[in-house]
Amino acid sequence: MNPTGLRLTLAVALAAALAGCGGDDVVGKPPAAPAIETFVARGGADAEGRAWDGTVEAVREAVLSAQTGGRVTAVDVDVNDRVVAGQVLLRLTVVEQQAGVDAARAQLRAAEAAAVEAERQYQRFASLARDKYVSGAQLDQARAGRDAANAARDAARAQVSAAGQNADYTTVRAPYAGIVAARRVEPGETVGPGQPLLTVYAPDDLRIEVRVPQSAADAIRAKPQAQVVFDDGRRVEAREVVVYPAADPASHSVPVRVALPRIETGAPAPGATAKVVFPIAGGERADRRDGGVRIPYAAVARRGELTAVYVVKDGRVLLRQVRLGARNGDAVDVLAGLTPGEVVARDPAEALRMLAAARVAQGGLND
Repeated sequence: MNPTGLRLTLAVALAAALAGCGGDDVVGKPPAAPAIETFVARGGADAEGRAWDGTVEAVREAVLSAQTGGRVTAVDVDVNDRVVAGQVLLRLTVVEQQAGVDAARAQLRAAEAAAVEAERQYQRFASLARDKYVSGAQLDQARAGRDAANAARDAARAQVSAAGQNADYTTVRAPYAGIVAARRVEPGETVGPGQPLLTVYAPDDLRIEVRVPQSAADAIRAKPQAQVVFDDGRRVEAREVVVYPAADPASHSVPVRVALPRIETGAPAPGATAKVVFPIAGGERADRRDGGVRIPYAAVARRGELTAVYVVKDGRVLLRQVRLGARNGDAVDVLAGLTPGEVVARDPAEALRMLAAARVAQGGLND
């Protein structure tokens, strides 16, 4: 039999073996275990406590919206760009806003001139009033005119400030150092007040909020610690765990806020999922989120929808069907079919190849 035919025969044998039973299975008499690389199955994350899934969110995340109307003339940043506080991110046309500034300044000059004239008029009436050339009512009228002119001047100054601020709104700047998470406009688009333009978040201040049953809230409150497991398999210790004092009246669950430490390299983005493991006693099996065993994902043999591993037991290689749970990076949780402490082949293809070679050596396969 050629090598291709041998591989096809072994593949068919494996598929038939997996479909035939849910426990240990071998084709014929199991040959002695060859020298293959193995590992010992260990308990999953649930052995360390109880876990709930959550979503990473940024403590400081700002949706920058237009505060004035105009046409977008330039967008200086894009998604994933790092920015510093005060950096220019986007510009709008400033023609209308600048016209408002010019008009406000002209009104201010007129109001200042009127205030100066009103002050002079009042001083003249005050001098004449001392010599009894004008009545007290005329002096009061001059004083009121002066005060009104001063008030108009102050209002014109405020208008100049407001017009200048409206012109400044045409330049959008970063509120703090961070990363651009979203870009919603392009040059040439016309925007109005309130329209979202960009989203910026600070990657050095992240947290996860999970909701736990009331029965677990007190245990977490007594021991406010947690370990966060990301999808790529990385684990970090929580910087702070805060259990909310009240439960949600609809779901009867208690929110728990988990602050992440500063992650210098490869910080998770807001919206990414992560598992939060609290070091508390596990409850009923239905409440547990992980299986009891965690193995490398590469050790799983797949044939269609069936999954199995090669277990080395009593000097023999046994094919064991397993049921998988959640995958965490390079590891996967086994819900059924494997117990902690069992020895498993690390490379299923190598295990199959060496198993076939051992059978050939024993005369189990014929050309």
